[in-house]
Amino acid sequence: MERKKSELFTVKSMVFIAIFAALICVAAPFSVPMPGLVPISLATFAVYLAGGLLGGKRAAIAVVLYVIIGAVGLPVFSGFSGGFAKLLGVTGGYIIGYIPCALITGIFADIPSKAHWTVPVGMVLGTIACYLFGTAWFMIATGSELVPALMSCVIPFLIGDAVKIVCASAVTMPLKNALNQYLKASG
Repeated sequence: MERKKSELFTVKSMVFIAIFAALICVAAPFSVPMPGLVPISLATFAVYLAGGLLGGKRAAIAVVLYVIIGAVGLPVFSGFSGGFAKLLGVTGGYIIGYIPCALITGIFADIPSKAHWTVPVGMVLGTIACYLFGTAWFMIATGSELVPALMSCVIPFLIGDAVKIVCASAVTMPLKNALNQYLKASG
């Protein structure tokens, strides 16, 4: 009796997980410093693409790989930094927040629907999860109150994240079905 191979652990699936982990590693270091302690980065754009194209489980694994790669010291975090200390620093919660962001984005992208609203809604909800993790961690790390933390860690990023969501949705929606069919095809 042959067991059905998990779609998550096929060679094709693992290759795409690795490709998206690499994409996040390439995009995330490019950042623009902001007046506060949190920079603008392309990481969220790459995380949105991973979630939208790979689905929740695969995207979350890709982001976990990215976090591990950065935690061991490779310079894949914003500003070409890396190391476990960065995860414990003021922006560490946002890096960890990419995991639920990818998962939530992917869960919504996987909803079978001809309507295109699921992808951007998933990205918005994923961003909210990332903001929650990141802002809570920022408040703990800095001793900041909620309103000042929101003013330096969320409000300045809303427009940029909205633009990233629009762009990532525009890329994701035409490619999503083709990638899913490819991943499900035998061979």
